[in-house]
Amino acid sequence: MPSATAPHSEASAVAGVIAMARYAGERHWVPATSGNFSVRIDDRFAAVTATGADKANLTEGEVIVAEIAGPKHARASAEAPLHLARYAADPSIGAIAHIHTLPATLLSRRHAGKGVLRLEGWELLKAFTGVTTHETVLDIPIVPNEQDTEHLAAHVEIRLKEAGPVPGYLIAGHGLYVWGATVKDAIRHMEAFDFILTAELSEENAK
Repeated sequence: MPSATAPHSEASAVAGVIAMARYAGERHWVPATSGNFSVRIDDRFAAVTATGADKANLTEGEVIVAEIAGPKHARASAEAPLHLARYAADPSIGAIAHIHTLPATLLSRRHAGKGVLRLEGWELLKAFTGVTTHETVLDIPIVPNEQDTEHLAAHVEIRLKEAGPVPGYLIAGHGLYVWGATVKDAIRHMEAFDFILTAELSEENAK
């Protein structure tokens, strides 16, 4: 299926990855080299952060070009399959961010047994693409963490098909994945999730 997003040059895709990574790094969302970021180049390739890179200080040399449905890149991180599977499954996705905010990590553990984190009533839900009212209810999937990320990526895609349109998902005790049609969309979704999950955690803790 052809991509629904505008193709990037390799240079602009790499620049987008660096922009997301540094944005997250400035906000302490990617501690200790954690997190991963990617931008679709076209139907076949995506620019993705390389393994071991310090995302807060990411450089061009720490971004690789990986085949979406091809052999594993020698410098691909363990979490690259989770990015590439999303691009293969949804041609509307142009950028993906994986971050480790404290609220996302804590809530993913707290609600892991339910398999979802329900978000409703928050005004900032309207920051997510396609959401037009705070009365929206979003059930954000939570999947168990595992070391076999090829298997995890396949599991995630099954859960996302079952969930219907959502702007992201949680890995229990791990972190948050978000995406958007553009880098700007992905950044907006990161910021919206951080605010909403911080508010959700504070409200739960106050009960």
